[in-house]
Amino acid sequence: IGVLAAVWMQRGLQQEIPARASRSYHTVFLLFVTGLMGITITGDVFNLYVFLEISSITSYVLIGMGRKRQALYAGYSYLILGSLGATFILLGIGHLYMATGTLAMADLTEKLATAEMQGSSVVRTAYAFFTVGLGLKMALFPLHGWQPAAYTHAPSGASLVIAATSTKVAAYAFYRVSFKLFGSDFLLESFPAARELLLVLCAAAIVVGPLMALRQDNLKRLLAYSSVGQIGYIVLGIVLIAPGKGGLEGPIGGLMHFWNHALAKGALFCVAGALVYQTGACRVRDLAGLGRRAPWTAAVLTLACLSMIGVPLTAGFWSKFYLASGAIHTGHPIGVVVLLLSSLLTAVYSWRLLSLAWFSSAVTPAVVQSEVPWSMRLPALALGLGCLVFFFAPLHYEIARVAAEGFLR
Repeated sequence: IGVLAAVWMQRGLQQEIPARASRSYHTVFLLFVTGLMGITITGDVFNLYVFLEISSITSYVLIGMGRKRQALYAGYSYLILGSLGATFILLGIGHLYMATGTLAMADLTEKLATAEMQGSSVVRTAYAFFTVGLGLKMALFPLHGWQPAAYTHAPSGASLVIAATSTKVAAYAFYRVSFKLFGSDFLLESFPAARELLLVLCAAAIVVGPLMALRQDNLKRLLAYSSVGQIGYIVLGIVLIAPGKGGLEGPIGGLMHFWNHALAKGALFCVAGALVYQTGACRVRDLAGLGRRAPWTAAVLTLACLSMIGVPLTAGFWSKFYLASGAIHTGHPIGVVVLLLSSLLTAVYSWRLLSLAWFSSAVTPAVVQSEVPWSMRLPALALGLGCLVFFFAPLHYEIARVAAEGFLR
């Protein structure tokens, strides 16, 4: 995703970043990607915090480098809330060290697996701090207040890469903390209240996100609220786990949705960036006539929207299928209702976008007059086609299955 975003930015940011700031922007972007990669490979929980802060601080800068004053305000608001999240994570790390005397993840996994640690109030407090801190970082409802403004006013390249990677990597850190440090037994037996609270928050996110998206006239803001619901899908995978083979389907669906959502949301922000590049704005109504004037871009919009809904033949179908199966097998049938309701709401606002792009009257003047350059079009097409290819060849299923099996230790 980072490589595709870097290619897209070469032309996509010309109208949004002052020329004198271009080198600084790309330097900060590379530091941002470095932070994300560090989060995924570190074996020390304090280094996890350090890399998380590297990615967060650079994302504040990327958001604030837009030409408009609102971008600076959005970056500053994110800085305040992100710093609060970092404080909670650091408190969680401190409590873990107080309880175990180590910060190495391998050692923490062994020490936290004992019955004494599983029932410790210090350990429970640590998990609560991690939940709040990482919830802010990944914009889990109702800790998502920074996200709409950040995605809306940030330069399109920043919106693209942050939406497609940053919140997902924070969610990955939450998976890693929940299952590899504390262990599945912690949520299932020692701290079931946290599991039930997460279930409520995920259900609320999955419904409220699309509902708020229905009301938006700015495409980036619409996609931001859509992401609130999609993070609910991902975190739902943590809740829908139970002993036995059937209890793995929820985590498999959540893990697959990391990739499926990154593809779809990355493609949609490429379309939003194309609107900004062509018109200087990102209004939903400017999609009118897109299919006539820019059919490749409209095709990307179509594939990504269908995957977000979870229509069969797109990658998003598998995420929702396994999450729904997990909800049934773990005794949460209401989860299936929530997933269906969310898909219906997503279909409503997606139809609004697609009807403007493909079925607007020929007499309606098209604001977008031509396709964007190929350096912007090819990354968007790669992400859009990924939504199709990963239905027929879900290569990430096996990775997700092996990972989910490792959760039940």
